[in-house]
Amino acid sequence: MPPPQVPTPLEPVEDPRFDARGITLSLKRDDLIHPHLVGNKWRKLAPNLTAAAGHPLVTFGGAYSNHLRATAAAGRLLGVATTGVVRGDELADRPRNPSLARCEADGMRLHFVDRSTYRRKDEPEIRAALLRDLGEEDAYLVPEGGSNALAVQGCAALGTELRGHADVVAVACGTGGTLAGLAAGLGPDQRALGVSVLKGGFLTGETARLQDTAFGGPRGRWSVTDRFHCGGYARVPAALEAFAADFEQRHGLAVERLYVAKTLWALTVLAEEGAFPAGTRLTAVVTGAPEPY
Repeated sequence: MPPPQVPTPLEPVEDPRFDARGITLSLKRDDLIHPHLVGNKWRKLAPNLTAAAGHPLVTFGGAYSNHLRATAAAGRLLGVATTGVVRGDELADRPRNPSLARCEADGMRLHFVDRSTYRRKDEPEIRAALLRDLGEEDAYLVPEGGSNALAVQGCAALGTELRGHADVVAVACGTGGTLAGLAAGLGPDQRALGVSVLKGGFLTGETARLQDTAFGGPRGRWSVTDRFHCGGYARVPAALEAFAADFEQRHGLAVERLYVAKTLWALTVLAEEGAFPAGTRLTAVVTGAPEPY
């Protein structure tokens, strides 16, 4: 597997919406960390791949899951068998969308389950039945989104790389694992801001649970905002699309819509509302790049 580029670059951004308020904005370019496992996916998967020690991998995700694609790519690069349990058995006989097609092209076996079963996938008896159906009782399990104790510990390096370089570090949250690790790695005078891309208001509790699992208790200063999910996962309303297109034009950066655009939008709106005092050094973590298809 090609080695990662760590630490990833930290690039300053000149933007009048921040400059006018005496705030600086930088981008932590985790999208450049690895050519196949970009951003937080590499930080989460790398320690799990080591722990798997060549066992086949079984993981979980929806039809457009970045995590499924990253796991499939890792399996291809390492010669490890991968299986993705996909939410929605109605998708099994439909033409593959580009995301799932990429997974299969990288050698991942897809197993579609009904949504009721998928919601219960973390129950021991349901999970055991799934593994029996797959014939993968000896597989190494990676949870949906890749967030477990090892993943959180891997993401702590992201915070360590940013020590002394920011006052507030914002990152998009789907499962809370990256935020949990980021906050743990930052210094005591820094804080992490999680931008939820999902509805439900559950990420504060989930992030705390992950820190407890990974470190035995809370670590760092962090919070979650639920204001910028735009209606839920994969929702990109016209206002967000316009914002992302404008940011691309201003700064020459291709902006991934489902996570990164919401992070940048949150920081812009909060800055305009006066949430950050003059002199604040903001950093947005670019957790991924737009898909090439």
